[in-house]
Amino acid sequence: MTIHRGTFTVLITPFADGARRINEERLRQLVEYQVEEGIHGLVPLGSTGEFLSLSDAERAEVARIVVDQAAGRVPVFVGTAAESTDDAIRYSREAENLGADGLMIIPPFYSTPTEDELFEHFRRISDQVGIPIMLYNNPGSANVDVKPALIARMAESTKVTYVKESTVDVRRIHQIKRLCGDRVQVLGGYMGFESFMVGADGWVSVCANVIPGLSARMFDLWDRDRDYDGARALFEKINPIIEALGAHWYVQGTKACFDLMGVDMGLARPPRSLLPAAVREEFRQVLDGLGMLTGQPPAAFGPARRAAAAE
Repeated sequence: MTIHRGTFTVLITPFADGARRINEERLRQLVEYQVEEGIHGLVPLGSTGEFLSLSDAERAEVARIVVDQAAGRVPVFVGTAAESTDDAIRYSREAENLGADGLMIIPPFYSTPTEDELFEHFRRISDQVGIPIMLYNNPGSANVDVKPALIARMAESTKVTYVKESTVDVRRIHQIKRLCGDRVQVLGGYMGFESFMVGADGWVSVCANVIPGLSARMFDLWDRDRDYDGARALFEKINPIIEALGAHWYVQGTKACFDLMGVDMGLARPPRSLLPAAVREEFRQVLDGLGMLTGQPPAAFGPARRAAAAE
C-alpha cells in the first residue's frame, strides 16, 4: 500500500452566486493551483470545506470534481464525516467509488460517544471500504478526544492508518508514533511545524489553500532536505497567515485572501457571516507581507485558464 506523507490542503469549497451553488470552474482551478505549486495531497469536504453546510448531492459533486481534476497526480482524502455511522458509511463508499485515495473522518460530533462506541463507529466504516481512513482528532469540534491508546487499538484491526492530530498538544504525535509505529502516519493539524519536531509525517493545512508552494516547501525542507534552519525560517515567514486563519475566520478568511488576490471564491454559507472590515484588513497586511498582492491572480486562475476551462 502506498504511504502518503507531506502537506495536505484541506480545501475550501468555492461557491458561485454568492453561496448558492458549487463553482466547478473555480474548484478545478484551485486543484490545479495546489498541484502546480507542489502540494502533497488534498482533503476536500473538511471543516474548511463547509461540509456540514452542503447537501448530499453537493458533497458528491465536490468529491467528484476534486478527484477528477487531481487525476492521480496527488492523493485525495475525501471528508466523509457524519453524526450517523450509517451516513458516514454511505458517504465513504460513495467517495471510494468516485476514486478517492482515502477518507478523512472526524468522530460523531454531538453524541459524545464512548471509546467502545468510537471504535465500533470506525470499525463499521472500515468493514465497508477498501481505502485508508485518516481519523481527524479535534476534541474542540467533535466534543470527544480520541486518545493514543484507542488509536493504537483501531490500527490493529481497522483501516485507520492516518491521523490528523489537532489537540494542539504536540506530545500526542510522539505518543501515537510510539504506540503505533509505522502502522499509522500522523499529520499535525493546526500546529504543523511544531509537529514535525516530534516526528509527524506531515500536516493538514488551511493556509495551504492560499500558499500551497510555501506550505509544501516547509515540510520538504524539514523531511527531505534535513534543512532544519531553513524550515524554521520559512515557518517564521508564514506563521502570520497560519495564526490569522487559525482563529474563528478560517473559512471566510481563506476566501477573503483569494478575493484580495483577485480570485472570487464566493461567500461562506450561513451561519458564517461576512468578514468584518478590520479583520479583512489584517488579512490584507498578512498577504502583503508574503508578497502575494501582485496585482495579478496566480496563473492557475488567470484568463488563459478560464478560457481553456470553457472550451
